[in-house]
Amino acid sequence: MKDSSLLTKEYRTIDYVSGPLIFVSGVLGASYGEIVKITLKDGEVRTGQVLDISEEHAVVQVFEGTRGIDLVGTTARFIGEPARIAVSKDMLGRIFTGVGTPRDGGPEIIPEAVLDIAGEPINPSARDKPADFIQTGMSAIDGLNTLVRGQKLPIFSGSGLPASKLAAQIARQAKVRGEGEEFAVVFVAMGITHKEASFFMQDFERTGALDRVVFFMNLADDPTVERLAAPRCGLTVAEHLAFAHNLHVLVILTDMINYCEALREISTAREEVPGRRGYPGYMYTDLASIYERAGRLKGKKGSITQIPILTMPDDDITHPVPDLTGYITEGQIVLSRDIFRRGGDPPVDALPCLSRLMNLGIGPGKTREDHRGVADQLYASYAYGRDLRRLVAIVGEEALTDLDRKYLKFADAFERHFITQGDEDRAIETTFAIAWDLFSTLPVDELKRIKREHIAKYHPAAHEAAAQQEKSGDVKSEGS
Repeated sequence: MKDSSLLTKEYRTIDYVSGPLIFVSGVLGASYGEIVKITLKDGEVRTGQVLDISEEHAVVQVFEGTRGIDLVGTTARFIGEPARIAVSKDMLGRIFTGVGTPRDGGPEIIPEAVLDIAGEPINPSARDKPADFIQTGMSAIDGLNTLVRGQKLPIFSGSGLPASKLAAQIARQAKVRGEGEEFAVVFVAMGITHKEASFFMQDFERTGALDRVVFFMNLADDPTVERLAAPRCGLTVAEHLAFAHNLHVLVILTDMINYCEALREISTAREEVPGRRGYPGYMYTDLASIYERAGRLKGKKGSITQIPILTMPDDDITHPVPDLTGYITEGQIVLSRDIFRRGGDPPVDALPCLSRLMNLGIGPGKTREDHRGVADQLYASYAYGRDLRRLVAIVGEEALTDLDRKYLKFADAFERHFITQGDEDRAIETTFAIAWDLFSTLPVDELKRIKREHIAKYHPAAHEAAAQQEKSGDVKSEGS
């Protein structure tokens, strides 16, 4: 336990400033993550956090930035507490800065609790298995890469692709089906432009989605250090809503590349040895401390599901940020520049996409009994059609068989009707109906990944045959 006299001791020993960091010498008893109140010469008070401690210095990152700090007249007071945020269910429908200060002109939050933004470690044995379907209303996700309650499923985008539009659409459409349970969204935007911020706010207000959204917004011109706190503040609120109020919470984090750039900037200011492409060697651990806060707990009704969104520099999926994110999370949704040029909206490239927990959230009683087979058949047929496109570019379409031409048309129809949906909110039944309509363009013998009984039950040709058989039976009964 730290001596109480040290909790209020002020230091005037700020040696130098580097970027968003100040270096305070002669500090006794400080601890990592401790909050520091910095009082400038003109009386302005800023907040910082201890980032590193050595025998010579305590390194403090300043949330509001270090501009205007005078080494002579500035004091630093170490208060002996970690970074905390006031949380309440009343935060739904509100907009905050990256550190939880109201940004919408509304009143301060009356807290139900004040929690450490680092969260509390979860005992692995207390985790419950993700097992319930979340309907996002997006066919490319619901049908092919199903999101399961408690999962972390990132979206990998490229510069200029409409990841923001997809994020806003998921935020307003996501729901837990058929249980009447409360659903909330914590939307954390890091390093976004004023244009993007305006888009998100107008979209949420126009559609009424803001009523169930807690919006943390860190703009590109806001302090870099605030960007590091934003996802942790958002997840702390999500944990409170999920485990204190039994809500199912979807956390959308955009854009994680901006978070990692901030991490690299701080690491450079600390003069640390850089890792891959200049990012700090501990970036994997840092990202894991964010992503692993998703999940469900035994005995708790609430859950936290994460959709981190990140922009891949140069569309490079092997870049350190998407690479490490893919290791930690349970799959990925990948946006394609080629499909975007072809008019795909959203431009989801189905082939490199994956949801490792999909099988836990689909099937009878969750989606439908034919879901797994339908998804496998869509993947196989579309992949073959994509291969034929490359072949046509070499030998021409005249060299294809009649069956190959059907697969080529299937691939085009799949992108136009299944992937592309604009602002439409599709129920999972609509997604299945579109899939079976696509299958009707192929010979039934080609549907090798779907069980025969499911073909007989759901294939449009089977429905027509049954209807004709029923009609002919009625005619015979009238004739007799």
